[in-house]
Amino acid sequence: MKRLLASTMLAASAIAALAAAPQARADGKALFQKNCAACHQASGKGIPGAFPALAGNPLVQGPAPDVAMVLLQGRGGMPDFSASLSDDDIAAVLSFARSAWGNKAPPLKGEQIGALRGQLGVPQFANGQMSNKH
Repeated sequence: MKRLLASTMLAASAIAALAAAPQARADGKALFQKNCAACHQASGKGIPGAFPALAGNPLVQGPAPDVAMVLLQGRGGMPDFSASLSDDDIAAVLSFARSAWGNKAPPLKGEQIGALRGQLGVPQFANGQMSNKH
């Protein structure tokens, strides 16, 4: 009985420690590969006439709100990612694109995306099983 109680307490402590641990920072490159590379290509060169290049793209390297709006609301044939990516994920993927392929623009933070989400009236990310529409 003492062993079972000790094991239970140890497991509860481990779960509490994991819950209190800071979340790992999102991997922008991995998120780009999963969500963006099929259209914009791993090289960032896009597909001429179909999907724009992100490498050297003035919008990608421009003001943070302009490029973030594209992921939050979509643009042209590009879907929005507001329901499938968290604010931190959007910041990570944009930070990656803004610094990859010779691009030189400052990174974004999840707080910036959250503030813009609020300004635009885009619903908050729902981290549920059914939230990933892509």
